Amino acid sequence: MAQTDDQAAAVHPVDALLPPGKLSILAIQHVLTMYAGAVTVPIIIASALHLGADQTAYLISSDLLACGLITLIQCFGIFGVGVRLPIVMGVTFVAIGPSIAIASNPALGLPGIFGATLVSGVLGIFIAPLFSRMAHIFAPVVTGTAMLLIGLSLFGPAIIWASGGKADTPGDLPSIAVAGFVILCILAIMRFGRGFLTNMAVLLGMVIGYAVTCALGWVDFSHVASAGWVAVVSPLHFGLPRFDLLAAISMTIVMLITMVESSGMMFALGRIVDKPLTLKDLTRGLRADAVGALLGGFFNSLPYTSYSQNIAMVSMTGVRSRFVCAGAGLILVILASIPKLSFVVTSIPQPVLGGAALVMFGMVAANGVQALGRAEVTGNRRNLYVVALSLSVGLVPTLAPKFFDNMPSYLAIFLHNSVMLGIFVAIGLNLLLNGLSKTAETGELVES
Repeated sequence: MAQTDDQAAAVHPVDALLPPGKLSILAIQHVLTMYAGAVTVPIIIASALHLGADQTAYLISSDLLACGLITLIQCFGIFGVGVRLPIVMGVTFVAIGPSIAIASNPALGLPGIFGATLVSGVLGIFIAPLFSRMAHIFAPVVTGTAMLLIGLSLFGPAIIWASGGKADTPGDLPSIAVAGFVILCILAIMRFGRGFLTNMAVLLGMVIGYAVTCALGWVDFSHVASAGWVAVVSPLHFGLPRFDLLAAISMTIVMLITMVESSGMMFALGRIVDKPLTLKDLTRGLRADAVGALLGGFFNSLPYTSYSQNIAMVSMTGVRSRFVCAGAGLILVILASIPKLSFVVTSIPQPVLGGAALVMFGMVAANGVQALGRAEVTGNRRNLYVVALSLSVGLVPTLAPKFFDNMPSYLAIFLHNSVMLGIFVAIGLNLLLNGLSKTAETGELVES
């Protein structure tokens, strides 16, 4: 039976069902907007750990599956989990550094990443209701510094890809040319494109670069040809999780940072869709982050957070229905079951990835600078010292990799990780210099 006008008016746009055709098109747009960022994370980790094409493709499929499942939970809301807003969840870039550090330990490997991710998810479920009381620890000066460090620490892999995939050797000129061409394509789309095209500029740049390298004969299709069309991602594919205290601590800190990120995203989205958050809503949304980590650890992946580019898509299209993003989640689950597609992604030449990654990681760093702008760095000398020392100490492992080699080996996960080290320094200095002042974000909550 069709809804009457009064019934339709009573339904908030967030809860409105759209015609299937329109919903599908909008859902595909959301997937295209976030796809490049989502697949880049497993590719970086696989590249750093020198994994083969089969393992890399499996990590990509696992990531897409967990992306889709937690997006569905976030949009629909079940058992007190999920904010029920139009959110698309994606794997967080914050986890890249800790994951590589954990897996680089021969005693832990990939199962060590997944074990630490599972622990962070369990702890996150209990932390979520209390998080509003401790959010001041992660003030904008801390989160801005963290995002800036994340972006800066990721430039290394991107530069290596752009130079042809070989560290400590002169860059291959044809590879550099292809990476530069991809960047120019992305910039051209941002300059001359309109609306939705600008939101998927990075993905389109990669597609164009991929097409050019195919024409040049740089692409190896052997793995794509041999891959099947349909396969189910199995949990714990790489073995039973391995648990380590320091690894769990580092991934739990990642979870806390993603909760800060998600809180800001959910506040912004609440304003966009005209549905301000209650404390209960925020708790449900943050629990979804924690459950995302549980799903990530179980399905061979990492923690998850809401993707800002998809929130921008909601603002751009004006379509506020959460069922559109739920449709995107369903598409991601379907894509995860097509291994041939994951092998296509693994076949992308490194210069193409390098060009796109330089843009994406630069945007991560730029978002950190933007967050620091909200931290009143210029008008607060204490915050200036927090940023200065956090960056100085945090960049030591990146600029002088052997600096901490004489320290105890059990501290390697922290001391050889720029992001973790910088965040610890930023949190400590913020508490020391600024005390326990509250942030303004919690003032955006409304009564339940």
